[in-house]
Amino acid sequence: MIGRIPITDIRPVVDCGQWPAKAVAGETFEVSATVFREGHDAVAAGVVLTAPDGQRGRLRPMREMAPGTDRWAVDVCLPAEGDWLFRVEAWSDPIATWLHDAEIKIPRGMDVDLMCEEGARLFERAARAVRQADCPAPNGRTTPQARNGHVPAQPRSARQAAKQANGSAESACGHRAALLTVAATLRDGDRDPRARLSVAQMPETAALLAAHPLRDMVTRSRPRKVRVSRRRALYGSWYEFFPRSEGAIVDGAGVSKSGTFQTAAKRLPAVAKMGFDVIYLPPIHPIGHTFRKGRNNTLSPEPDDPGSPWAIGSEDGGHDAIHPDLGTIDDFDEFVVRTRELGMEVALDLALQCSPDHPWVREHPEWFTIRADGTIAYAENPPKKYQDIYPLNFDRDPEGIYAEVKRVVRHWMDHGVRIFRVDNPHTKPVAFWERLLADIHATDPDVIFLAEAFTRPAMLQTLAKVGYHQSYTYFTWKNSKADVESYLSELAQETSHILRPNLFVNTPDILHEYLQHGGIPAFKIRAVLAAVASPTWGVYSGYELGENIPVRPGSEEYLDSEKYQYRPRDWESAEREGRSLAPFITSLNLFRRAHPALQELRNLRFHRVDQPDMVCVSKRLPGAYDPATRRHGMGDVVMAVINLDPHHTHEGMVDLDLPALGLDWNAEFVVDDELSGESYRWRQRNYVRLDPHIQPAHIFTVRAAPR
Repeated sequence: MIGRIPITDIRPVVDCGQWPAKAVAGETFEVSATVFREGHDAVAAGVVLTAPDGQRGRLRPMREMAPGTDRWAVDVCLPAEGDWLFRVEAWSDPIATWLHDAEIKIPRGMDVDLMCEEGARLFERAARAVRQADCPAPNGRTTPQARNGHVPAQPRSARQAAKQANGSAESACGHRAALLTVAATLRDGDRDPRARLSVAQMPETAALLAAHPLRDMVTRSRPRKVRVSRRRALYGSWYEFFPRSEGAIVDGAGVSKSGTFQTAAKRLPAVAKMGFDVIYLPPIHPIGHTFRKGRNNTLSPEPDDPGSPWAIGSEDGGHDAIHPDLGTIDDFDEFVVRTRELGMEVALDLALQCSPDHPWVREHPEWFTIRADGTIAYAENPPKKYQDIYPLNFDRDPEGIYAEVKRVVRHWMDHGVRIFRVDNPHTKPVAFWERLLADIHATDPDVIFLAEAFTRPAMLQTLAKVGYHQSYTYFTWKNSKADVESYLSELAQETSHILRPNLFVNTPDILHEYLQHGGIPAFKIRAVLAAVASPTWGVYSGYELGENIPVRPGSEEYLDSEKYQYRPRDWESAEREGRSLAPFITSLNLFRRAHPALQELRNLRFHRVDQPDMVCVSKRLPGAYDPATRRHGMGDVVMAVINLDPHHTHEGMVDLDLPALGLDWNAEFVVDDELSGESYRWRQRNYVRLDPHIQPAHIFTVRAAPR
């Protein structure tokens, strides 16, 4: 049944509560609902939270978002990890209904004594509703005034009554006495009617009623679940690199030698210095020989070509083994430890596919698709063929496959891996992922899974619903102003309770034409967008050097792709000669660490710019609430103005939504540019000019102007 006071359209809710909404510890998000009733009497609403241990919290009053919309909301911050419940409660508010009528009648001299008496009775009811258990006497017994309704000495003015009410707000007992004081004041016929009414209108009285609302016809929604994960599920900077390329040797005659975990570990301090939090490693397992791909994805490899790491499995082992060229499991363990010592953690690729040489092919042929000619089907996307990879068939022995995959995941968890980047999860059954992620979460809720699913929206979002903590997105292909504003707003506002984006600016598979043709300005622009818009972003190794040559015109594949060959890079020369973007990336990551507002997703806002190639975006984390002004402090506020055109200078006027920045519409304030070090005094409307070859973006810290 709908209940006496209808409560509808509760958010955040995922598919009517089939799966939990997402949050992380310390993240603020909005709980909202539509609440209304028949007729014209006032209603109110609140939220009750239940912690993972079953402890029920106090009622948190909701605010009406806009008059006449029947939409109510409250900001919630869940402090600890686990599965939380929230429930919306709605009720008829008799005091608000009375106050509405009293404010019309009493100033007009209509039914003054009657209105004051009715109000007094309502405030007495509110006082009685304060639980006696909250108002004990020093000896443990209920105080006399709480027991018999004794009214404290009546104040002689409305101001004195308000002061008494406010001063009594230190305890439930004081609250009760203050409510009784309001009732007594309303009955005081010696006072001017407006003065009697004013006590009920004061903010202090409203605060008392917010703490102890008088509730009739209370209606409760059924509980909804929010899964609260550790902070890394929302915030972090990822760096992807191939260990085999770090320290690799490639001579002019084409003779190659792989790098190792030990040589790759030498790269870690430089990555940590750039401010990255997560080191993502493509598959580190043995690579098959059958149909091995050569350089640039050719079908005829040279003897020293290492093959694709995603063609997993050989005589040296499968998904639970280390490629012998990289070292041993002990070397991997040392790599994980070194990463942690530098303040980072390792994310490992989980790719559920096999080389024809994988032990599973020999031991479990039933896990694969057998064609009419008796051969095992390899991966293909006609006309493309991937003969070096056999996909798993999850409809043949699903229990056997599930048990083995779970064993593999737990094997790497035992070796210190707490983050998995899952390759192409959209090509496996969703039910498989829902089960696996639930099983891992039940014992190790700190383990994080990232879905590399460049696929249709329904699949992308459903994978997130069933348990993936983060998701790749369509960010790579959003480069125009309209696409940037609409898509990033969708990620921040519409799907944030379902899907957490990880905005990789490039990957080994994707070199977008924007980077191919935009030069270094394009690399800076995309980095600023990703780093500011999303709390999690990622960079694939080589981005710092502006690598932008495709294998052929119109392709998004890199020339000499690292997927098929070793690619050692001379990092030191690039930095020494000023050819590296490492200092620029470092400034972005350190700025993100210094500003908690950038570590949130749902606070993203776009502002109007009257130029089709420029965008302005802001994020704010409000400061402490000030009871005197009934407003939050300005808090941490950052803003970026970005020229999306990597080729040409553009200028325009920026029109700011100042309340979104925690400022009044007529405020003057200071913006400090993180990139240039310059400061400007701004108001609501401001002129900006950006040359992409000098500085394609402003990244501002916003602060109040000194007086």
